[in-house]
This record gives sequence, C-alpha cells and structure tokens, in this order.
Amino acid sequence: MSIVLNGTNGITNASWTTAGRPTSPTAGQVGFNTTTGLVDCYDGTSWKSIPNTGIIGSYSLSYLLVAGGGGGGQRVGGGGGAGGLLYGTSSVLIGTSYTITIGAGGAGSTSGSAKGTSGNNTTALSLTATGGGGGGSLGSTAGASGGSGGGGSYGGAGGAGTSGQGFAGGAGTASIGAAPAGGGGGAGAVGADFTTSPIKAGNGGVGVASSITGSSVYYAGGGGGGVTTSGTGGTGGNGGGGNGVAAATGGANGGNGTANTGGGGGGGGDITNGGTGGSGVVILSIPTIFYSGTTTGSPTVTTSGLNTILTFNASGSYTA
Repeated sequence: MSIVLNGTNGITNASWTTAGRPTSPTAGQVGFNTTTGLVDCYDGTSWKSIPNTGIIGSYSLSYLLVAGGGGGGQRVGGGGGAGGLLYGTSSVLIGTSYTITIGAGGAGSTSGSAKGTSGNNTTALSLTATGGGGGGSLGSTAGASGGSGGGGSYGGAGGAGTSGQGFAGGAGTASIGAAPAGGGGGAGAVGADFTTSPIKAGNGGVGVASSITGSSVYYAGGGGGGVTTSGTGGTGGNGGGGNGVAAATGGANGGNGTANTGGGGGGGGDITNGGTGGSGVVILSIPTIFYSGTTTGSPTVTTSGLNTILTFNASGSYTA
C-alpha cells in the first residue's frame, strides 16, 4: 500500500483490493483498487469509485432480454409464438452509452388468409432477441418461425423456434369440423398440439421464470390455439400468453399477450381475430457501486440486495 515517488516515472498511488481497503481512512484518501480497476476515494463516509479519471474500466452486469410476442391467427387460429428470451451476464465499458430497443408485439390476424404478424426484435448490449412467430390461419396454415414458433392451423405445422431463445409451436388439424389449432411455442417449452378426444386446441408453451428483479416472474409464454364449432380453446402459457378462443365464446377474439412479457397472442375461433402479442422488455441488474444513474427512456429503477435494477418497458439507453 506504499506510495512511490519517482522523478522519471511519476507517482504510483497506494493500491488495494476491495476487501483490503484501509479500515480507518481519512476523507480525501485515494488509491487504486485492483479488484475493480478504478480509483477509490473516501468521502468521509464511504468509499466511492471514480470512473472518469481517464482509466479504462469495465464491469459485469446481468441482463434479461425478451422480444415482442407473435400475433394469433384468425379463424381457428394458431397461438402466437412468444418473443425470444435471452439472459446472462455481459461486460460493459464505463462511460459507454448502450442503446436499448424494445420490440412491439405482432398484431393478431384479421383475415383467414393471413397468419398473425410476427413480433419485433428486442436489442441491447449487442444482443438480439428475435420476435415471436405469428400463428397460422385457415388459409395460411403453418405457424411462422421466430424466437418461439407460432401454432399451426387447419392441418398446418407449428413454426420453428430460435435455438437458445424459444421453442416450436404445436400443430393444428383439419380432420374434424372444429379444427382445433396448435399452441404457440414458449421460451421454456414447445406449444402443444391439438387433441381430438376431448376436442381441444393446443396450449401455449410455458415461458421462463427469472429472478433478476429480486422476485421470480415468468416471461415469454406462448398463445393458446383457437377452435371453431365445438371444443375448448388452448390456454396461454405462463409468462403472458393470451388464451385461444373456445367455441362457446362465440364472437370473441383471441386474448392478447401481456405487455412487457413477450407473451404470444391467442388464436381466433370461428371467423374471429387473433390476439395481439405482448411487447418485450429489457432488465439490467447492475452492481450498485458501479451504477451511473445516467439513462434515457425512463426505465423503472429498483434495488435488490447489492444491485440496482433497471426495467426498460420502452426503448431508451443506459450509460455505464
């Protein structure tokens, strides 16, 4: 911890690890922290890191990215696939601004000849979560591929999911009059296929539970499939998936995916529309000692233990 004075090479400050900081410091005391790669300064109450001294520094944060969910299909529509989900840790450079783009959910189909619209991508930290695939419809039977795949309609197959982000949608059938459709895939499981005994559309695939905010919450559930003349609609997957239309609900449209979960929209029934997919979200968990407080887009700011949590329900940025 000694200071070195050298007429040629300048001054070398004292250094320490975070655990080895001086136990009885005085206000204004400074030193180089070898754990963080930053200069520490004691302000008379606590140690503070100084990120803007010209030292190139970085730190790690945890992230969760969820893309927009796909829209449900129209007329025995397949459930929309959930938005792709990514989570992990990433190193960020101090002083660098990171742009965050939240993907919107795809619209439910309003035409029996068109699939539900696929969801939009969510991007942050040079990562891209892929929008969920739209559910199939009577005249466009296959579910679309995406972060998770949309459910198939009237004999169509479910769309494929993206590896590491979500699962495929379930299949629909044209072999019986009710024509139950497949459920949309979720981030945690495939969408279910139709069943004929009993007549039921496929449930949406379950999403993934994350505790990044400090409590366990499911994200990115697939939308349930719809049926027409008889039978039961599929249930949306845990994680914001919308329910599919059951025959008994008459002219109801498919349920919408929950906003900021990336849930897929539910499939429509007998000439009824599919539900809209839920919008995506980005959540960053940042060690509070490094949190800069510089953001755009008005994220929700909370704390959990030693971390500051930023929840971006709309696009914005964070400067590390």
